[in-house]
Amino acid sequence: MSDTPETPKEARAAEAAAIRRRWITLGEGVAVLAVSISALTLYLNWSDKRDERADKVAEGRKASSRAGALVLNAQAVKDDQITLRPADPEQIVQSQTIIFPRALGIDPVETTGDPRIEASWFADALKKARAKAKLPDDSVGDERLPVAITTRFVVGGDAHENIALYDVGYGVAGRWIAGHSLSLRGLSRVEKLSVDSAQARIDARWARLTSK
Repeated sequence: MSDTPETPKEARAAEAAAIRRRWITLGEGVAVLAVSISALTLYLNWSDKRDERADKVAEGRKASSRAGALVLNAQAVKDDQITLRPADPEQIVQSQTIIFPRALGIDPVETTGDPRIEASWFADALKKARAKAKLPDDSVGDERLPVAITTRFVVGGDAHENIALYDVGYGVAGRWIAGHSLSLRGLSRVEKLSVDSAQARIDARWARLTSK
């Protein structure tokens, strides 16, 4: 190694080289920082979009769930018929299947485009079942007949199906010559059902209602 002192020219050259190295190092740091910031920005944008998509999916599921939740109301009640309408006016009923307790011994009833319950479907069978259960001949109108109603309906172009347990309110009036007449009073929703459990739930409720 030489002990010869550097000349001013060599010293300036060495200092300039050192400065260039510092600038290169600083430039590299700035470049790395810029890349890091860019990557972070991209990640945040992607994360925001992912959360936005997740929120839209969740909102869509909630909307679909709300659309598929059906509650039937008695829009009009006559002695021999109850006209049914969904509580949500945007739900359009296409068809229904009404299932009765096995104790009545009657087949399910199918309706199309005209949701309703008619006394003629089950009046005679109900009076016989009441007699077999030793229920009073007359009633003030607070009697209940459990039925399962499967409703197929459309909301915003999408098809849905709902099955629920309802009580049909009715009264029985006894007449010595003409026999007994059945009058319908209304409809009340009890609970949501599954297809597999519908008949069993109707029968269990009928047994409970007629055991009093």
